[in-house]
Amino acid sequence: MSRHDTPLAAVVMAAGLGTRMRSKLPKHLHALLGRRLMDWPIEAGRALGPEPFVVVLSPETAAAAGTLDGLQTALQAEPRGTGDAVIAARGAFQDFRGDVLVLSGDTPLLTAELLRELVAAHRSTAADVTVLSFEPGDPAAYGRVLRDADGKLRGIVEAIDATPEELAIREVNSSIYVFSSDALWSALDRLDPHNAQGELYLTDSVRHIVESGGTGAVHLAPDPVQAAGVNTRVELAAAADALRTRINEGHMLAGVTIVDPRTTWIEPQVEIAEDVVVHPFTVLAGRSRIEAGAELGPHAAVVDAVVGPGATVGPFCYLRPGTVVEAGAKAGTFVEIKNSRIGARTKVPHLSYIGDADIGEDTNIAAANVTANFSHRPGQAKGRTTIGRNVRTGVDNTFVAPVEVGDDAWVYPGTVITENVPPAALAGFPPRQVNKEGYVPREQRVHREHDD
Repeated sequence: MSRHDTPLAAVVMAAGLGTRMRSKLPKHLHALLGRRLMDWPIEAGRALGPEPFVVVLSPETAAAAGTLDGLQTALQAEPRGTGDAVIAARGAFQDFRGDVLVLSGDTPLLTAELLRELVAAHRSTAADVTVLSFEPGDPAAYGRVLRDADGKLRGIVEAIDATPEELAIREVNSSIYVFSSDALWSALDRLDPHNAQGELYLTDSVRHIVESGGTGAVHLAPDPVQAAGVNTRVELAAAADALRTRINEGHMLAGVTIVDPRTTWIEPQVEIAEDVVVHPFTVLAGRSRIEAGAELGPHAAVVDAVVGPGATVGPFCYLRPGTVVEAGAKAGTFVEIKNSRIGARTKVPHLSYIGDADIGEDTNIAAANVTANFSHRPGQAKGRTTIGRNVRTGVDNTFVAPVEVGDDAWVYPGTVITENVPPAALAGFPPRQVNKEGYVPREQRVHREHDD
C-alpha cells in the first residue's frame, strides 16, 4: 500500500477550559455564525472522510454539547493538557493503522483544502509527524516551531517555556498535526508533565518522535488566518467577521448581489440562487433557501425559511422557521411570519403577524392583520388559520384559529374572525361577525375553469 492509500482517522481536541472567554459556557460551544465554535473545524475535517473521527470533550462540554451527528466522543476527565486529550481518544484506535489527523476545536477558519494539503505534504515526505505552522502578525502565546540549521523540524516549544531567543521566532504551531499512528501512540507513552504548566503537552510528542529517529515535517499555511485559534471574545468576533466575508464572497461570485457585504450576515447552510438581491442589514440563517430573483431587505431576518423565485421580503421583515413565501409573493414592512405558507403573488405588505397559517394565491392581506394561533377552543393549544385564494382582508383584522376563510371572500375592516367564512362572502361587521354570502361580484372571484 502506498502512503497515498493509507487510511486516515481524526481527533478533535475540544476539552479546553477556555478561561480567557470569561464565560460559564465552555469555549468550544460559543456561537459563531450559526454554528458552535468547535463545529467549524469538525466540518472541515469531515470533508476528508476520516474514520474513526473522535471529538474529545471535557465533562462540562459533553454535558452541554448534546449528540454529535455521526461522530464518536471521548472524555478528558481532567484538564491535563493536549497530550492527555489525545490519549483520552486512544480507545477508539485499537485496530487502526494509518495516519491520524489531530485538529484543535478552536480554529474555525480552517478549510478542508488546507487540511488536504497538510495530509498530502505528510504523505509525500513519508513523515512520522507533520506540523501545520503559520506566521501570524503577532505570535503572542503560540508555541514556536524549532528548526535545525538545515531547516528540519527539531520540535515545538510552548511560549510559556520558551527562551527570549525562541520567542523571537515568527513561525508558530497551529496545534494541528498529522501523525503516523504507530509513532503517535509510542510518543504519547513517553509524555511527562515536567513543564511550566504541569501538563502533558502534545507538542512534546513531536520532539520525542524526532529525537528517537523519526521523520518530522512542517507545512506552512499560505494564509495565516486559516490556522488562527480563538481564545477570547475579541478573537471570536474577528473570526465571525472573517467567516462572514468568506461566505458573502462565495455567494457574490456565484451570482448573488449583496449590496453591502459588511452589514450582511449569511450562515453557512443558507442556499441562495442566482440573481437574488440582498440589501444592507439583512440576516439569513439556518437552512433557509432563497430562490432566483428574490429580493430581501434592508433590515430583513430570514431563519429556516424558504423564499420563492421573484418574491420580496422587507424592509424590516422577520421570517421565522417553517415559513414559505412562494413565487412573486411579498412579505413587507414590519411583517412577521412564522410556520406559514404564503401563496404565489399574495401580498402581506405591512404591520402584520402571520403565524401557523396557510394563505392561498393572489390574496391581499391588509395592514395590521393578526392570526391569533392560540386556539379559543378548549383542549387545543394552538390552531391553524386557512385563508383561501383571491381573498381581500381589511385593516385591523384578527383571525382566531382554528378558522377558515374561503376563496374570493372579503373581510370588513376591524373584524375579529372567529367562525369560518364561506367562499365569496363578505365577513364583518364589528362588534359581532356577520357573513353576507354571495356578496363578492362574480367577476371579482377566482375563475374556476383555471383552477386545474
